Amino acid sequence: MTSRIFAPSSSSKVTLPENWSPPRSPIGLIQEDLWPNEWKILVACLLLNLTTRKQVDGVIYELFKKYPTPEALGAAGDIELEEMIKPLGMQKKRSATLRRFSNEYLQKSWKTASDLHGCGKYANDCWRIFCLGEWRSVQPSDHALNKYVDYLKKGDSIDA
Repeated sequence: MTSRIFAPSSSSKVTLPENWSPPRSPIGLIQEDLWPNEWKILVACLLLNLTTRKQVDGVIYELFKKYPTPEALGAAGDIELEEMIKPLGMQKKRSATLRRFSNEYLQKSWKTASDLHGCGKYANDCWRIFCLGEWRSVQPSDHALNKYVDYLKKGDSIDA
């Protein structure tokens, strides 16, 4: 199997499969919209912690417009970033987490998403499913992610 650094973010230090493309599903997870950008998928996971998809949809695309790269988000100013993500709550903590995560994404030697600041089981499961294509061996605890894995297991729109 050939592999590449996951496009379009060449910042990843993890070699990811070239032949994996997660299928679009009727579930409509935000990760499906953000693929193939590994960093954006993980940022979405951080934003989804303790909040709803509807709330995240209200800020994420403006966030990526203002901070399109891990370099930009890692260098974001406190006040501006906190104001942008304020509708999600815990803006001071989220802001610090997003900046630290983005800087670690670029600078830390990491092998799994859970090696990065703020990334727990949910982010690691999403990363393994959407970025690595390891959906067969992931057992998510998140309701929507379970639905997506079930969709994949049924063989809808994928080559097994």
